[in-house]
Amino acid sequence: MAASTASRLSTPRFLAPPASPHPPIRRSRFSPVRAAKLEAVLSIGTHLIPHPRKAASGGEDAFFANSDAGGVFAIADGVSGWAEKDVNPALFSRELMRNSSNFLNDEELQVNRDPQTLLMKAHAATSSIGSATVIIAMLEKTGTLKIASVGDCGLKVIRKGQVMFSISPQEHYFDCPYQISSESAGQTYQDALVCSVNLMDGDMIVSGSDGLFDNIFDQEIISIISESPGVDEAAKALAELARKHSVDVTFDSPYSMEARSRGFDVPWWKKLLGAKLIGGKMDDITVVVAKVKKVLVPEDEGGVIEERKVNEQGIAVAEEQKGNEPGIAVAVASAEQSEE
Repeated sequence: MAASTASRLSTPRFLAPPASPHPPIRRSRFSPVRAAKLEAVLSIGTHLIPHPRKAASGGEDAFFANSDAGGVFAIADGVSGWAEKDVNPALFSRELMRNSSNFLNDEELQVNRDPQTLLMKAHAATSSIGSATVIIAMLEKTGTLKIASVGDCGLKVIRKGQVMFSISPQEHYFDCPYQISSESAGQTYQDALVCSVNLMDGDMIVSGSDGLFDNIFDQEIISIISESPGVDEAAKALAELARKHSVDVTFDSPYSMEARSRGFDVPWWKKLLGAKLIGGKMDDITVVVAKVKKVLVPEDEGGVIEERKVNEQGIAVAEEQKGNEPGIAVAVASAEQSEE
């Protein structure tokens, strides 16, 4: 009887649950799970070379660039004709760019990021006498580049070795572009060419005053962009090549080709000798080169997570950066970059 009781009171056995085909997820002790989104930002490089005869005064171009909140840049080309009225053409372009930079913190622009609105506010606040061609470009976090342009400053987007977008100049007639002016007879923000383009990761933006695009061809731009290690180097190389072409009287430049197509050429008797209008156009040369980059941004924090690679499942693998991504500081440049 005792033996029988002992057998009934033996230690019970516990059955283990069946093994799960999915291993448990191991939660990190060091970083909480955070939602993140991809945002577009610009890495910006700039370079300015004044007209050879205006190097001492810094030239008449002005620009600013800012990589914060996606990215924005602007270029103003002072109209040299004002010098005939004893007015320094650089004063208007410099003040216009300084005001454009200052208005970036305006509450309205913080919300809608509209370059035409920025141009309106900057122009209204500019008190200097003069006029300028101008272009302003602002990148939204979604990757849309918004552009407002008055005159013949240019902008091109290069993707995979090809120009996939380019804006057209506005002009009254050859060599007389639209211009923002201190005079009521001039153009205003309402006359701006307004457009937008959706950009992709890795796209390159090349913008500049007419001193760049009058002296350099698209294929040369593409070649320099592909060979340059960064945006700063690309901007400098483009400016220096444009300067080289501008003083070359034997170079058949985009400017000379356009002039001939508009009926401007050498006298007929020179044509009989085989001559034609050629040569570069000496001018101030301002270049902005920007690269589009997609970054991962935590939705609940201000830090930036830079996208490093994508794994086999299509999931972004990222490393967190401390603080915000390094970018160009706000700078109003008024031809203070002289020739090196």
